[in-house]
Amino acid sequence: MRTKLATLALGTAIAATPALAELTFTSLSYRTGPYAANGIPFADGYADYFTLLNERDGGIGGEMVELIECETGYNTEKGVECYESTKGSGALVYQPLSTGITYQLIPKTTSDGIPMHSMGYGRTSAKNGAVFDYIFNYPANYWDGASVAVRYLLDENGGSLEGKKIALVYHNSAYGKEPIRTLEELSEKHGYELSLLPVDHPGQEQKSQWLQIRRDRPDHVLMWGWGVMNQVAIQEAVNIRYPMENFIGIWWSGSENDVLPAGDGADGYKALTFHNVGSDYPLFDDIQQYVLDAGLAAGAGDQVGTALYNRGLYAAMLAAEAAKTAQEMHGTSTLTPGQMRDGMENLEMTEAKMTDLGLPNFGPEFSVSCENHGGDGYAAVAQWDAAAGEWGLITDYMQSDQDVLNPLIMEDSMAYAEENGIEPSCS
Repeated sequence: MRTKLATLALGTAIAATPALAELTFTSLSYRTGPYAANGIPFADGYADYFTLLNERDGGIGGEMVELIECETGYNTEKGVECYESTKGSGALVYQPLSTGITYQLIPKTTSDGIPMHSMGYGRTSAKNGAVFDYIFNYPANYWDGASVAVRYLLDENGGSLEGKKIALVYHNSAYGKEPIRTLEELSEKHGYELSLLPVDHPGQEQKSQWLQIRRDRPDHVLMWGWGVMNQVAIQEAVNIRYPMENFIGIWWSGSENDVLPAGDGADGYKALTFHNVGSDYPLFDDIQQYVLDAGLAAGAGDQVGTALYNRGLYAAMLAAEAAKTAQEMHGTSTLTPGQMRDGMENLEMTEAKMTDLGLPNFGPEFSVSCENHGGDGYAAVAQWDAAAGEWGLITDYMQSDQDVLNPLIMEDSMAYAEENGIEPSCS
C-alpha cells in the first residue's frame, strides 16, 4: 500500500514551491521492513541530492524538482502498487531499488513509455537497448560485478585461477541468482571450481553453508547478499576464522551496516563498488550548507558519506544529468518521460563533468547509446578498515570481460525479444 504520508511530506519538503515543480521524480524506497537499514541511507542520499539542486541551483535547468517517495518495504507487490499509484504524476524515471520489482515493471514501464533505471541491479540483459528501449542499468550490472571479482582474483593469484575453489554464497532470489551464469562461464575459461550456496530470505540462518565452507576450504568466497544476510555471513566467516581478505561481496554487500556488527573481526573484508566512498568531495560541503544546516535533510543527517547514502546520491546525480541532457537535446526545460528516455540514452559521464559537479573520481567514465544501455562495465574493489571505521578503494576501476559477457547479454536479450514479440531496433 502506498505510504501517503511519506509521499506528501517528502514531496513538499523537496519542492519548496510544489505548484511550480515541473520535473517530477519518484523514489520507491523502503524505510521499513527487513531491509530498512539499507533502504534508509539510499533514500536519504537520493532525496538530499535533489534538495540540493532545488536550494542551490533553483532545480534543473530552471525547473524545480518534486520528488514523490513511495514505501515498498522491499516487497514486490507493494513496489508494483507504488508504480501504478504514481505513474500518472508525470514521473520522468523509476528506480525500483529491487530486482524483483524491476522484473515486474519492465513490461509495464515499457508499455507506458516511462524509462526505468536499475542501477547495478535488475535484469542484466536490459543492457541491450535495442530490445529494452525504456530500461537502463548503467554504469554496471551484476554480470559485470561477477566478472570484475574474477578479474581481481586473477590479479591476486598471479594471473591464474586454475584449480582454485570459489564459493558463491547468494540470496536465494532472482537477485542472488543473477551472477551464476557468468561465474559458470568464467569457471570454464579460467579453470576454477565453483560451488553454489543459496541462503533463504532473510538470511539469518546460515550455519550449514558456513560449515560446508569450513569443510571444503574454498580459496575465495563471493557473496550476493542483502540486509541481515550480509551481517550474518560476515559473522559466520569470523566464527570459522575464514580469512577476510579472501571474502568479497557484491556492491549490495558492502555497506557499513554489513561489517560493523562483527567489530574487528570484519577487518579486511572486501566488496565491489561502482562509485567511490566517503565524503571528502566538494559537493558534500554544499550538502552540508544547503541541506543539512538548512534543516532539509530527508533523514536524520547521520548517513552522509556512508556507502549506501553515496549510492543514492549517485543515482540522483545520474538522473539529474540525464534530465539536463534531455533538456539540451529537446530545447525545453520541461520534460516528458519520452524525452527523459532520450536524455538517458545519450548520457555521457566524463571525469571533467564529475569534477564540475564536485565529485572528482567519484564514478567511472561511461557513455550510453541505443545499443548499450548499461555503460562500459567498470567496477572497483573496496576494503573495510575496522580500526578507521571506513571503506577505502584498493583498486582502480576495472572493466569486466566483455568478450564473455556481451554474447551472454545478446543471447538472453534476444530470447526475451522472441518470447515477447519484440523486433529489436536502434533507429
